[in-house]
Amino acid sequence: MKIYNNPLRSDWPALLQRPAKDLSSLRGPVAEIMQAVKTGGDAALRDFTARFDKVELAELAVDAATIAAAKDKLTPELCTAIQLAKRNIETFHLSQQTKVTEIETMPGVSCWRETRGIDKVGLYIPGGTAPLFSTVLMLAVPARIAGCKEVVLCSPPNRKMGEIHPAVLYAAALCGVTKIFRLGGAQAIAAMAYGTESVPAVYKLFGPGNAYVTVAKQLAQLDGLAIDMPAGPSEVLVGADAGAKAAWIAADLLAQAEHGADSQVVLVIDTEEQAKEVRAEVERQLAELPRREMAGASIANSLILVFSDVQDQLDYINAYAPEHLILSMENARIFAAGIQNAGSVFLGYYTPESVGDYASGTNHTLPTYGYARNYSGVSLDSFVTKITFQELTSEGLKVLGPAVEIMAEAEELLGHARAVTLRLADLHKNG
Repeated sequence: MKIYNNPLRSDWPALLQRPAKDLSSLRGPVAEIMQAVKTGGDAALRDFTARFDKVELAELAVDAATIAAAKDKLTPELCTAIQLAKRNIETFHLSQQTKVTEIETMPGVSCWRETRGIDKVGLYIPGGTAPLFSTVLMLAVPARIAGCKEVVLCSPPNRKMGEIHPAVLYAAALCGVTKIFRLGGAQAIAAMAYGTESVPAVYKLFGPGNAYVTVAKQLAQLDGLAIDMPAGPSEVLVGADAGAKAAWIAADLLAQAEHGADSQVVLVIDTEEQAKEVRAEVERQLAELPRREMAGASIANSLILVFSDVQDQLDYINAYAPEHLILSMENARIFAAGIQNAGSVFLGYYTPESVGDYASGTNHTLPTYGYARNYSGVSLDSFVTKITFQELTSEGLKVLGPAVEIMAEAEELLGHARAVTLRLADLHKNG
């Protein structure tokens, strides 16, 4: 990790760049996959699974018996941990429910808003370098709370048995997922976007994935399907003060680096001496990681910035807009008051980002690549639509109607005006 000591603001643009890959070259191949699934259905899905996952599938759907047996393949300790995480995630997302409040904007004019769960949602759960059963919890729990009627899950089968990891199946069953399919990559996104003989088409897609999945979601969005948010490789920015332990900071950085070679981790700190201490600790811990080759590639794309001025620290962090922001500081809450752009914030010395990834209760599906400037992470709101209602009494129309007539006529939309004028005429006629 290269250290930059109080870099000039004119140099910041280069220090805000992620190790982005140009995905434009994938659009053609991914579009071909999606079109093949759109026209070929289940047969195309089997062909792509055999080609990319090296698995010949008789059935795309996971049967009920396999799902029920998944729990027996896990340790009791893991099942208990998953249940604990589910409860915390459920508790936090239940708190996001809103009450219907009816407002009388003027006498006789009532307005309110109600939520409805999106009927059909699709969840993509990666299974390549790691079986992300925690993502099942993060997506399926709020989907169930929102009242989504159909929750479809796709995850790639492993090459050995052609099955989905039992922890993914167990978490899905625990959260009420209705249908599970052994499908990965762009073909899984296409299946949920367009529907096949086996896989239902959904109205909104959720979940992370590799570059092919990312491009497939983008193309599905162009076809009118909603997606959770733009996504790129995972990232963390750690802001640390003099009281933060170098070993803890290094562990936080490496925890994110092990996600993938294209992940980025950044440290913002106030002394070069501490920066060098952390860098040495990163190298020491990296040598001990099972995924050290992948994490090492990420560390090579990462950086440490020394800012002696607190305002510079804040301004850089807000400009970077990290997916995950760890404030390993004594006065973390005070510092956090100045944070404008971040996906999720972890406050204090005892709050590693890992707790949010798994079990504190907040959602770990977050905007990356600077999208925290204008996107929020997944929440209960992500799984609902909000419908506005209004109701006028006859007296309300008499009060409001004339203003509407004047505005409609000024816009030369006489049909709009007439819809009010006819009603008012009848009201006046009838006294």
